Amino acid sequence: MISQNSQHRLPVAVILCRPEISRNIGAVCRAMANNDCYDLRIVGNKTDYDEQEILRLAIHADAIWHNARFFEPSVDGLKAAVADSSIVAGTTRRMGEKRKSWGMTPEEFCSFAWTNAEGLIAVVFGNERTGLTDEELHICSLALNIPSSQVFPSLNLSHAVQLICYTLFRAYSRQQYGYKRIPYTAITAAAEHINEYLCAIGLFKHGGKEDNIRFFQEIIARAGLSIREARYLETLFKKICYIKGQYDMSVSQESSAPEMPHAADN
Repeated sequence: MISQNSQHRLPVAVILCRPEISRNIGAVCRAMANNDCYDLRIVGNKTDYDEQEILRLAIHADAIWHNARFFEPSVDGLKAAVADSSIVAGTTRRMGEKRKSWGMTPEEFCSFAWTNAEGLIAVVFGNERTGLTDEELHICSLALNIPSSQVFPSLNLSHAVQLICYTLFRAYSRQQYGYKRIPYTAITAAAEHINEYLCAIGLFKHGGKEDNIRFFQEIIARAGLSIREARYLETLFKKICYIKGQYDMSVSQESSAPEMPHAADN
């Protein structure tokens, strides 16, 4: 039996999106316990799973299952599951125009995560058969790719969890204090506010709102901003918007020319 009061607990949440096979969840629990990861979140209904199958594979990591948190099996459910995370990494082997353009290897991700994260790290794993949907991957700040054979690239869910958790476990080091990185909800809010200011000055069209917000979400997440830095950035764009508005008003007033005379006045 593992201790939930472990002093070596990693600030890592493993999030399973719509898992289908109960025994895979049990194997995931054991893989997590091997690497001091105890925060399991499932985007799915608890009643859909066979607890006996899960416990049979979890062995002595059953506490992870019993303490797992469940969220509505939807995109909104995933957003709720990652809301308190400062970095959200989605595992995928597929790249493309509507998905992330590139992905980190586990080693690159660990180096980035432990260097920049001052809060919870969320690693999101998709359904065993279909992986993460485009919408689910869009919620993630970055993509995580596990290199594997081109002939047989598919990994078992628990194996993928084991590889990522083990790499995080090995690379883990003490975090510095006095710096708090913004969580997912604050990243989203900052991106939306910046987009509003840029739309207001006419830099972006409202039709591209979702793409613009997603762009700023990913930039802010990868930059590792603190809450104070994110607020400063928002304020900077707000001031630009205000100054641009004042400038336009002054130009409009100073450059107003007299009306052209009508032909009859000549």
